Amino acid sequence: MKNIKSGWKAFVFEAVKNMAAARNPAAEITPGEIVLEKPPRPELGDIAVPLFPFAKLLKAAPQKIAEDLAAVLGGAEAGEGARFTAAGPYLNIHLPRQDTARKILGLVENQKDAYGNCGALAGRKIMIEFSSPNTNKPLHLGHLRNDALGESLARILKAAGAQVQSVDLINDRGIHICKSMLAYQKAGAGKTPESQGLKPDHFVGGYYVLYNDMAKQNPAIEEEAHAMLRAWEEGDEAVRELWRKMNAWAIEGIKATYKRTGVSFDKFYFESEVYQKGREEILGGLARGVFYKDADGSVWVDLAGIGLDKKVLLRSDGTSLYLTQDIGTAISRHADWPFDRLIYVVASEQNYHFAVLFHVLELLGYEWAKNLYHLSYGMVNLPEGKMKSREGTVVDADDLIRELADMAAGEIRSKERESEVGDIAGVSEKIALGAIHYYLLQAAPAKDMIFNPKESLSFTGNTGPYLQYMGARISSMLRKAAEKNAPAAAPDPALLAAEEEWQLLKLIGEFPETVEQAAQTCNPSLIAAFLYETAKTFSRYYHDYPIILADDPPLASSRLALARGVLTVLRGGMYLLNIPFLEVM
Repeated sequence: MKNIKSGWKAFVFEAVKNMAAARNPAAEITPGEIVLEKPPRPELGDIAVPLFPFAKLLKAAPQKIAEDLAAVLGGAEAGEGARFTAAGPYLNIHLPRQDTARKILGLVENQKDAYGNCGALAGRKIMIEFSSPNTNKPLHLGHLRNDALGESLARILKAAGAQVQSVDLINDRGIHICKSMLAYQKAGAGKTPESQGLKPDHFVGGYYVLYNDMAKQNPAIEEEAHAMLRAWEEGDEAVRELWRKMNAWAIEGIKATYKRTGVSFDKFYFESEVYQKGREEILGGLARGVFYKDADGSVWVDLAGIGLDKKVLLRSDGTSLYLTQDIGTAISRHADWPFDRLIYVVASEQNYHFAVLFHVLELLGYEWAKNLYHLSYGMVNLPEGKMKSREGTVVDADDLIRELADMAAGEIRSKERESEVGDIAGVSEKIALGAIHYYLLQAAPAKDMIFNPKESLSFTGNTGPYLQYMGARISSMLRKAAEKNAPAAAPDPALLAAEEEWQLLKLIGEFPETVEQAAQTCNPSLIAAFLYETAKTFSRYYHDYPIILADDPPLASSRLALARGVLTVLRGGMYLLNIPFLEVM
């Protein structure tokens, strides 16, 4: 609809400009002053133009301007087929339905699976960092929200025309890693994931939980963990060998979960390789007077410029902090791939960290620092409360997927659809992924949320399985139409005269705009809400109007074209949300 709307925007602009020339010759207006909105009710029209900004310019009340414009435009040749009405201070445009329907369905037919893509971010290079797992435990529900946001946003940005590089910073060093290593050293006795029949990241995670049990019995073990960290930093080969072995296990398991959930990366960064890179930058800034040294030898930055106090950048012994590490990593990334924008997908707990990081990089003179963005998202918890990795109360990603897949398989069997579905295990897994990804994305990123597994798997309402069901239902209908082997009549958009058909056509037409808005705002929930509205609208239409069985063959063909348009939108939107599309369900 954007191209269609832009034509009407230009049409209204010319009318306002001509009116201004007649009433106030000194007045100047620009096309950007014409704003197009969606009327609050369909009966008011398809496009609303607020006229408040022109009251002073045209020396008239906005309502009078709306009435005058409606009268002028109603007789204009360029508006043939459209209607213009005034509603208070708004000029409402009722689009020419037949012509608009032909354009929308023509675009869908020509672009097929590419429908929805736009060029809003063409030529832009955008790097996006997400996931950032620790190698002492498997991915859990919190990671799933991070991964869902990151993967979906990467796909949306690509659909908007950007060149995207997805990166993952794997946190593979530090005291938390040594805790798992120490527990394994004390209790592992040569066990391996294979010998225990465990997925390797779950195997490693078990020792992190075990360490905390050990610490409750013997608090002195904490010093042993710190001693192991010091040995690692000094390059002790025995410690390094254990570290390499356990990290390899953890990373193998984590990457298997990425593959299972449809998450991919263009490049992996490892904390062990980059954690010292920011130190030289900080020392250089100190030498230039950007930072200052405290009496104990530590290096600090004054944050008054962003309304904060101060922050240590190097400890008194010269060692780095996470912030120092991230400074070096950001600089390395820009050198590796000179981005126009870098998006960090990280929970809201780190809002302060990123405010300081971006400010320090600007103080260091990096112009691109102003293009760094923290996509801050709220925490995700369970109905029974907050998860804690060290206590083993987190919901592991693999376990959650398995649980939901089992529930989906039970639903299929209860409805005796085994023969129609075929691969029950494969379909159930895809339903589980659709449930998880949609549930985690349907809320705006900034909101905290409670993940309810049973609600997420519902086949009715605002859920991923509902979208999958509607996609499978339309696919089945189109297959049945193709199996009739009857010569298809040519679709005629003029036959799509029902109000419900017009609402569906407008939704189809708005899909590219929704993708663009989601890309510009880094908000996949806009697409989730749009898909639900589209599926819900089609469900009502499908219930009330015969499609394949329509009496008139051209009408049936036209309604099938409309159904294909809806299916194209559902399929494309579900891909952007990383929801598997199902032909049967």
